[in-house]
Amino acid sequence: MSDASLPVKLMPHHGDVTKMVHQMGWEWVVEEECQTYLSGEAVVLSQKSADELLEAAATLYEMMVEAVPDDLPDDFLRKIGIPERIWRAVRHSWNDERHWHLYGRFDFAQTPEGVKLLEFNADTATSIPETAVVQWASLAAAGKNESHQANGLYEALVEQFRTWQGLNPELEPALLLVYLGGSKEDYTNCEVLAEAAREAGFDTHICPVEQMEVSTLGAERGIWAQVGAEQWRRFPFLFKLVPWELFVQLEPELCSDLVELQYSRSVIIANPAYSLIFQSKGMLAWLWQQFPYHPLLLRTEFTSFSGKAVEKPFFGREGQNIQVRGNTDVSSTTGEYSDQPHIYQAWAELPQDAQGYRYQAGVFWAGEGSAIGFRRERGIITNLSQFVAHVVE
Repeated sequence: MSDASLPVKLMPHHGDVTKMVHQMGWEWVVEEECQTYLSGEAVVLSQKSADELLEAAATLYEMMVEAVPDDLPDDFLRKIGIPERIWRAVRHSWNDERHWHLYGRFDFAQTPEGVKLLEFNADTATSIPETAVVQWASLAAAGKNESHQANGLYEALVEQFRTWQGLNPELEPALLLVYLGGSKEDYTNCEVLAEAAREAGFDTHICPVEQMEVSTLGAERGIWAQVGAEQWRRFPFLFKLVPWELFVQLEPELCSDLVELQYSRSVIIANPAYSLIFQSKGMLAWLWQQFPYHPLLLRTEFTSFSGKAVEKPFFGREGQNIQVRGNTDVSSTTGEYSDQPHIYQAWAELPQDAQGYRYQAGVFWAGEGSAIGFRRERGIITNLSQFVAHVVE
């Protein structure tokens, strides 16, 4: 693969992929605003390029763990923007291996100087159905069943769930998965996670977070959900596709209750509270301080510097409130995160195709580098940017 451009090829029968996705009940992929979400093309990667992306995810996760200072001092947590209300939970989960980080997604730029880290979606990463299922289906629909992808995400998730259960053998293996109500996309991500959890030995139930009940009292202590007509069940394991910082901001009492339950071993939560350390863009600047000029890192600072750079809010998501600052040009996106502190990251030119699309590699970490998928856009990558499958040749 050229470092300056990225070869793509048309995958025939794109309509068959869309039809299959619709039949699976994943309507969000074919809603009006997502009509072009599946590109019908595939990025062509060499085996060397695929290996480099997967290895980068594994190496960077180890670097992040190494960069976290012992005992998580107040100054560190404050520096990277962790809300003080959740410091106790962050420290507790970090120091107790039973709190297991299931998965996250690294976003990378493939540059002439090699793979570079853009950010790590450590807490509530999505694109699981597209990466684990849809891009496999795109090969099948194109009659390319023998083609190879770097795509072991589902299998890695099963192993991560098995490990999580094995670390907590005294708890009943009943898992509640919650998401922000009204998001069909988030529900579909939870569906794939629930299937992996069931294969790992969990009983599972999915519901919007507002339907979850939390009690810190007596015999009712724990997390509950209604699983049938007038039938409620307690769930010792909770997976939340709801950002930790959103719990802190919008539901402080609920957050406090969850932390108390976690402390008393009534419930164990994934992704754990410490994943918020890795989620913070402040960690990118901290990582640069600990590993200056590491070949996988872009210069990232807590204050602005000269040259073309990208300004990002600490807990921004979906490409919101991004500003690209250069000598003469400034481009930006709007969003809900403008009042947060920001970091400044050196600009990385994404590989480009003949149509002018720029490609960002998303690499899932689930105990190791597990799967690759791509997003493409002519401007700043957002949650509505096209998802593109890949082929390793």
